[in-house]
Amino acid sequence: MTDPSPSAPAKVGRHVEGWMAGRDWQAFAFQSEVWQAVAEGRSGMLHATTGSGKTYAVWLGMLDALLQRHPHGRGAEPLRVIWLTPMRALASDTAKALAAPLRDLAPNWTIGLRTGDTPSAERARQDRRMPTVLVTTPESLTLMLTREHARAELEGVEYVVIDEWHELIGSKRGVQAQLAVARLRGFHPGLVTWGLSATLGNLEQAMQVLCGPSPTPAPKLVRGKIDKTLVIDTLIPPDPGKYSWAGHLGARMQLPVVEEIERSGTTLVFTNVRSQAEIWYQLLLEARPEWAGHIALHHGSLDKATRTWVEEGLKEGTLRAVVATSSLDLGVDFLPVERVLQVGSAKGVARMMQRAGRSGHAPGRPSRVTLVPTNTMEIIEAAAARWAAQAGRVEQRNPPDKPLDVLVQHIVSVALGGGFTVDALYREVVGAWSYRGLTRAEFDWAIAFCERGGESLGAYPEYHRIVRGDDGVYRVKDTGVARRHRLGVGTIVSDATVQVKYLTGANLGTMEEGFIARLKPGDHFFFAGRLLEFVRVRDMAAYVRKATRHKGTVPTWMGSKMALSTELSDAVLEMMQAAERGEFVGPELEAAKPMLLTQQRLSKIPTPGMLLVEAFESREGHHLYIYPFAGRNVHLGLASLIAWRLAREHPNTFSISIDDYGFELVSAEPFDAEPVTSQRVFSADNLMQDVLDSLNSSELAQRRFREIARVAGLISTGYPGQPKSTRQLQASSALFFEVFRKYDAGNLLLSQAENEVLSQELEISRLGGALRSMREKQVAFVQLRHPSPMSLPLMVARFREKLSTEQISQRLDRILRDMEADDTAQAGG
Repeated sequence: MTDPSPSAPAKVGRHVEGWMAGRDWQAFAFQSEVWQAVAEGRSGMLHATTGSGKTYAVWLGMLDALLQRHPHGRGAEPLRVIWLTPMRALASDTAKALAAPLRDLAPNWTIGLRTGDTPSAERARQDRRMPTVLVTTPESLTLMLTREHARAELEGVEYVVIDEWHELIGSKRGVQAQLAVARLRGFHPGLVTWGLSATLGNLEQAMQVLCGPSPTPAPKLVRGKIDKTLVIDTLIPPDPGKYSWAGHLGARMQLPVVEEIERSGTTLVFTNVRSQAEIWYQLLLEARPEWAGHIALHHGSLDKATRTWVEEGLKEGTLRAVVATSSLDLGVDFLPVERVLQVGSAKGVARMMQRAGRSGHAPGRPSRVTLVPTNTMEIIEAAAARWAAQAGRVEQRNPPDKPLDVLVQHIVSVALGGGFTVDALYREVVGAWSYRGLTRAEFDWAIAFCERGGESLGAYPEYHRIVRGDDGVYRVKDTGVARRHRLGVGTIVSDATVQVKYLTGANLGTMEEGFIARLKPGDHFFFAGRLLEFVRVRDMAAYVRKATRHKGTVPTWMGSKMALSTELSDAVLEMMQAAERGEFVGPELEAAKPMLLTQQRLSKIPTPGMLLVEAFESREGHHLYIYPFAGRNVHLGLASLIAWRLAREHPNTFSISIDDYGFELVSAEPFDAEPVTSQRVFSADNLMQDVLDSLNSSELAQRRFREIARVAGLISTGYPGQPKSTRQLQASSALFFEVFRKYDAGNLLLSQAENEVLSQELEISRLGGALRSMREKQVAFVQLRHPSPMSLPLMVARFREKLSTEQISQRLDRILRDMEADDTAQAGG
């Protein structure tokens, strides 16, 4: 809400109405709807496009209600509002937006920030007196719950707002927020909770998760109807060609991207991973060296001072372009940004729309995202993403189901924060949506685990974290337990990181320890937009110097592969069906036409009702390609399952390669494709056990258990200045895993690890759905003479695991020459 617009009259008091009138602002209809709901004491969910005025829709309604209950705001007011954000950068921006009306309407009321970046002096001031409004993160709110007088400090909170709820709801951070809100609701039963979101498919469920199982009065779902133009277009490559593979077009798009930036105002260039951001920053500087100092790089591993400088440059419009990852996805208000370029597929409709919203961040201004394909299939994905966005096919995000590691952490937090009785805490916990089905037996197990470490850790006092007093209240008595717990609060678990520093001591940022461990002194790599030479590691810091030779390894970070969403996969198949009918409508399908026609000539084009299966023989062996279009995570499980089932019938050994569209099985020995063509191998019978048998499920579960053990507080990352290495953490978690398996087989954290492998890493429900879809489709089996355009990327992906870049290039050149020669011979015949 920044521009006047015709609408229903604002349903707020005269103070807020006068404040708006002084700025010539009028409320949008959806803002008035929110104000009315807040006035009625309702919790709710607001879904509206980015930059449409969501923040003031909720905040002005709450401020008005507070002013009526606590008139005039003349004196200092205790903590009344907690505003949760998923990102520190977003917290700062939000605090500034909330402060504007507060200064005029309640000048004695205060607003504060409390995140991991908050200086200790500011924290100390807040400890003496909390602000009236506190903008914070889920982790910092949980830490507040561990304070001895948490109830006294927080029982006056009347409103909680969770911003960017779509970003939290599907993760353990969202569960952490659910438990914290349930605790606050216990302190203040009339607590009103609102969530804000711009891109979410399951709004009703998202509101239920936010407000709890049985809220009274009934919550309100408000959909903001704003005529905001969303422009989605594609930067078409000059010559996509007949064949393509991952990254095939990447560097070829360098000059088209540079020219787009030159024609635009401030531009955000999004990539999916940090290594790709580093590459593209270098590509831009290589093409335009004079842009040094006018373009910047932004991702989560960079030093905070660098990130802050970039964010300020975006707000002030002093930067021509910024290459970024998801670190700038969320609702930070960068008004000067005119264009968003997405390098590669966004892999999801919601993510693409979220990034598009970073441009035109104000009512009445269009948001524009231009998709930059890095291979020919991504050209088709671009058309599919636009079609899906226009059709409103946005991904759902579902909350985790009763993760016990988060519950164990919460139990210790509450024990630190004044203590609890078992019955009262159980009632409170089941008031959080993710734990609505938690049985009393499961809860009692979690209490016992915190109290004495379960069946196998009873002899170790450090795992007796909570103690029941004579009054029946559980508390934390040990100061060492308390300190370790507070340092470990949170659910974000990643590879251990090390500081990257110049020899002079200047800090460049952080990088995963696993990458640094592979470097030898003298190795070169790009980081923070610079070519660096690795010198040594000392005290959890990697020391580097500027390199002079222009060669290097680009860091590969964890989580580098996003999977194609179901919604986008389905939309791609719709585009393929149009092509199969000969309908190459739109610039994207026209550009992909040579590749699609080649696929049609050599094989078939997959469609929603047809499952394409290709077979091919080469010097490497016997290849089988299957294209379910279910995303890379599901394809990993499917490929392993089908290879295992084929080998069970006739012993054989398979190599596997996967991408978002399908997978390849390669064996040295011939195999019978009949179980595939008859669809017998796609059976859902005994699916769970077959999936576990087909994979190294014990290794997967052990790796997942490492994260669970960290969240549950079994292992510590160490103290400030004394961090533990990844190897130490791995050894500790592996030890616990084996001890529990041998001596505490009923440990619920073990079963949680197995369940998370199935549900999150292998997406077992989506895998089962993919098998069902594969059985329902007609199988088209094609014996290939040459690799098809769809099979070649799977070949290349497998080559990359064992061949150098030069060897891959030579192999591809030979394959493509053979294809062209055969095409010429066929044309001559």
